[in-house]
Amino acid sequence: MSGADTFQDARSLYQDIILDRGRNPRHMHRLDPFDARAQGENPMCGDQIEVRLGFTSDGRVADAAFEGRGCAISLASADLMADVVRGRTRAELHALAAAFGTLARTGDAPLADAALDALRPLSGVSEYPSRVKCATLPWNALLAALDAGPGGA
Repeated sequence: MSGADTFQDARSLYQDIILDRGRNPRHMHRLDPFDARAQGENPMCGDQIEVRLGFTSDGRVADAAFEGRGCAISLASADLMADVVRGRTRAELHALAAAFGTLARTGDAPLADAALDALRPLSGVSEYPSRVKCATLPWNALLAALDAGPGGA
């Protein structure tokens, strides 16, 4: 198998993951009760995401969920994000969100983290600058929820 075949296989797998998570999100539901929440909107395309977080007593994310509507990329990004945020502190989430932003813009992960490996299917949006906002929308809502404090914005 050539390097080009391997690249195409990975690209096809990533597209399948994005389509599956966009059509069948695992974490798209109303989290209630919650400790923090925030909404994000992309006025260019109409995507809307609300992120809700529950925290443990030591400040780590216990649960994460989202509601909203949007393209397959924004919904897949929100769903994959909800997978990887559990167990992390606010500081860790800020660092992870920044690293994901770099991954979405450049296609490369700036740090080694198993969570970034799970988010790698979204690295292809770097080839389509107008879609980067779709992928980062849930992450911006996550940051807003973290910064808003209890109850959210």
